[in-house]
Amino acid sequence: MGSKSNTIKALNELGRFLRQFSAESISKNDSVLYNDLFFEGFVHQIKISKEYNGWFTKANLLFAIENWAALLNTDSLNKWTSNYNFDNSTQKNVAIIMAGNIPLVGFHDFLCALICDHKIIIKQSSNDKHLLPFLVHYLVKAAPELKNRVTFLEQKLEGFDAVIATGSDNTARYFEYYFKDRPSIIRKNRNSLAILTGDESQEDLLQLSNDIFQYYGLGCRSVSKLFVPKNYNFDAFFEAMYHWHPIIEGAKYANNYDYNKAVYLMSEFKMLENGFLMIKEDPSYASPIASLFYEHYNSIEDLFKKLEIDSDKIQCIVSKELSDHHLPFGCTQTPKLDDYADGVDTVDFLLKI
Repeated sequence: MGSKSNTIKALNELGRFLRQFSAESISKNDSVLYNDLFFEGFVHQIKISKEYNGWFTKANLLFAIENWAALLNTDSLNKWTSNYNFDNSTQKNVAIIMAGNIPLVGFHDFLCALICDHKIIIKQSSNDKHLLPFLVHYLVKAAPELKNRVTFLEQKLEGFDAVIATGSDNTARYFEYYFKDRPSIIRKNRNSLAILTGDESQEDLLQLSNDIFQYYGLGCRSVSKLFVPKNYNFDAFFEAMYHWHPIIEGAKYANNYDYNKAVYLMSEFKMLENGFLMIKEDPSYASPIASLFYEHYNSIEDLFKKLEIDSDKIQCIVSKELSDHHLPFGCTQTPKLDDYADGVDTVDFLLKI
């Protein structure tokens, strides 16, 4: 399939374009292709995204953009795609229904379908609808043959051969019924968790704070649950969380904090809090915004058995090298190209439809 190398080339250019936008600075690099056409426009799209969705702060938008900028380069893309055989794949119409909880959350599905040479029909969430169409315009400029490959739809999905849909447990039931006759990947709610032993350094816990607070904890890769040994002392944990205290200055986060705190106090739930984060003992994996659930474990072996049973509720696990399958602290929000949501290989699925 000759077009894959052209697609990778265009994605590499997009990566160069995105590297101008980072948390450190937004600065124009004159060597980037088509900058005169796109640079100011993308600055504007970032501004609109921020105004349109109160959770999409400039810092969160730039964090997401920076992550993609780091991944979209020829070396990473070639290394990733070298694991697959693209020769026998036939072009199909792939519908992608995207979530809108964090900026560019659907970009990985789009990238997988693009690299597999499919035609792509995208239904965006109204919460995150400004950045991706703009980036597609850039890609089409860099590789004109992509022009008719991507469609953004507002209305009902039609004319597709396969679907990737991301939503809540409720919408997943609807998706499963609606798409039962087509090949599909349907994603439900998942959460991420951390296992603490008490042997973590202050640096480990500082890194963990990023897994908890980045994107306000709204991502499926955000840590929403802790497993701790009996009699765990939370002092060092709270100390490491403290540098995130400016998060409470965001109105939406503050409202959630106040509301959930009131609910917990009225229900007389026991909890610990530090003015911007509440932690509460609770068996659930999904904690409300501004709170974190925790549970005690007797032994690591017992905990691993429990997590195996609950694996369909878990996106990622962070720990201090307790398992090869766990991520190091501080890595949940910077997934690699082959970190597939729910452990389902999206490229493999798309090559077989």
